[in-house]
Amino acid sequence: MSNFRFCPVCAAPLVPAMHGDRQRLACSDHRCQFVHWNNPTPVVAAIVERNGCIVQVRSHGWPPGWFGLVTGFLEAGESAEQGVLREVKEETGLPGTLGDLIGVYPFYRMNQILIVYHVALADGDIVIDAEELEDYREVALADGKPWASGTGYALRVWVATRGIHFSDDQLLLRDRGRS
Repeated sequence: MSNFRFCPVCAAPLVPAMHGDRQRLACSDHRCQFVHWNNPTPVVAAIVERNGCIVQVRSHGWPPGWFGLVTGFLEAGESAEQGVLREVKEETGLPGTLGDLIGVYPFYRMNQILIVYHVALADGDIVIDAEELEDYREVALADGKPWASGTGYALRVWVATRGIHFSDDQLLLRDRGRS
């Protein structure tokens, strides 16, 4: 459940209550009727391909050597397609061409729903957004070993469409909030 403790409408304490066949946090003041539905946040992600490689990024605060896909929150009023192209441009400094939808994946630990696309990156020099990212790398498709959580599932599906298959025991076992 959420970290919310007080109602954002009337400031009364939130208490567990049944709503929509699930236990949710609800306002303890019966006059208010606020329910915190705690719906997942939509996040877009891109398997960014360039010159036969996958572009992976490393966020500030991630352990050394950890890289992942370009990801970001979907903004109000934009489609998932617009959002993923915006994130690719923001994080790499280059425009991309939208490819196929790889899939939609739950990321329960972060209460997110991941909408993952393939994006071909334009030619040019990658210039990462230093406020969001620490580094990037380009990895050959066969070396782009998926991780066993979040966007790693999408990467596994996508590389399989390119004839590269990873068994469950070959997945990287990293589990610290990464998407």
